[in-house]
Amino acid sequence: MSLAKFAVGAGLSLAASVAVQSPNRVPVSWVPQTPIEGSIALLAVGPDTTRNEISGVRGTVAGEPLHFTRGEDGAYRAFIPVPVGSPGRVFASLEIAKKKGAADQLLVRIPVARREVEVERVRVPGRYVEPPDSALLARIERERAAQRAALNRAHRTQRIWSGKFSWPGLYRVTGTFGARREINGATQSVHLGLDLGAPEGTPVLAPARGVVSLVGDFFYQGKLVYLDHGSGLSTGYFHLSEVLVNRGDTVEAGQAIGLVGATGRVTGPHLHWVARYGRLSIDPQSLLELSELERGMR
Repeated sequence: MSLAKFAVGAGLSLAASVAVQSPNRVPVSWVPQTPIEGSIALLAVGPDTTRNEISGVRGTVAGEPLHFTRGEDGAYRAFIPVPVGSPGRVFASLEIAKKKGAADQLLVRIPVARREVEVERVRVPGRYVEPPDSALLARIERERAAQRAALNRAHRTQRIWSGKFSWPGLYRVTGTFGARREINGATQSVHLGLDLGAPEGTPVLAPARGVVSLVGDFFYQGKLVYLDHGSGLSTGYFHLSEVLVNRGDTVEAGQAIGLVGATGRVTGPHLHWVARYGRLSIDPQSLLELSELERGMR
């Protein structure tokens, strides 16, 4: 296995690991070399050094389709999700089409590092932890279905952001991604977002260009906005006091999309920021490194 080192951004060191070759010697590589569960990595197929030039690449990870684009060097690259709970590895299933000859079918094993998690203890009103009655259960299921539909649509949207993802404003982190949550004294969930503390009414800013795919006032999430950034990526913003955009709006990086609030299941005013690849949860902080991953593989 050969390694090419890249020094990227503010001291971020990445390794592009040529870990496998197709039967026709087309290299497959990724950065970082060992991604953390619940993060985003970048996979590259090629560049092709044989006469059987690549004509296209398709693939999936954990049932989610990958969105490959061809670079100037002839390599095809796609961001890949690393699911929470990956048992030490994740598999990318690839089909590499050639201008000549049969397509290569590859199953690429990518090592995954465990995420260090905390236990967070919170208290919320009892109605948010008691078993829901039939009417409330029906509402919750409708709201879940609406979110699933919005997340799935991101696979049908071409990438519409460029450059860096940014923080959605000036906040302090008050709840970490992947933490085990004890709610009212009982362990009930894994925290699949990032809690950001700020006073009520603080503007929430779009971290990158996107299309508003969902707005609503949901039981658990309160007032929310989802942004579709394309190529499978979505971000969500929960517990808002006010929504400032409408479904279908195109928003630019830094544009205010809502105000921090305390709606839904909360302990107080804050922003719950989520990131999804398709329907897989990823740490929103991993989005901040996407542009560095791309620079590291050029």
